[in-house]
Amino acid sequence: MLLFDCYKPLSSKLSIRKIISLFGRMKMSQPNADNNLEVATLAAGCFWCTEAAYGIIRGIERIEPGYTGGTVPDPSYEEVSTGTTGHAEAAQIYFNPKVISYREILEVFFTIHDPTSLNKQGADVGPQYRSAIFYNSSEQKATAEQLISELTKEGIWDKPIVTQVVPLKEFYKAETYHKDYYKKHPKEPYCQVVIAPKIAKLQHRFIDKIKTPL
Repeated sequence: MLLFDCYKPLSSKLSIRKIISLFGRMKMSQPNADNNLEVATLAAGCFWCTEAAYGIIRGIERIEPGYTGGTVPDPSYEEVSTGTTGHAEAAQIYFNPKVISYREILEVFFTIHDPTSLNKQGADVGPQYRSAIFYNSSEQKATAEQLISELTKEGIWDKPIVTQVVPLKEFYKAETYHKDYYKKHPKEPYCQVVIAPKIAKLQHRFIDKIKTPL
């Protein structure tokens, strides 16, 4: 499997926040909000990378970057970045189950980050960058646990998988400027150096599941 680490220095987001005007905070998102779509809620390091990766996969209708898994209501990016809120950077992925299954969603998940890295992806360090699957049904939980068991038996990684499989509680949408970040800023050094090569690898790994190019 191809593993992506999500190298994004903390200062990159903080500096951007200083120069971009923020819109009003989004309301808490609930799963299964769209008819005929299912929702996967995943944490795989930075949500810029997660959103960009799933954005090229067929059957993905919408992606919402945000925060979940913690105790602080309606947290800001700065609060989550302290690592003290319990929240992880995550993404809610709305998908058409007639086109792509939840298991296939998870197969992409285990390709785009290192699930053996505890509270760290590349240079991003802290519990907010942990690997986690937030399930919203017993079926999702069973699928996640089964796939982790299979991957463990295959011995793909030298270290054990540390991905959490936990129930989804509240999910808070991130500040507006995080949405579609890669699409809006493809020329930024981080996007060109870090995200673009990962997209190319993902296109190669899942060639039969790719949408039209970004």
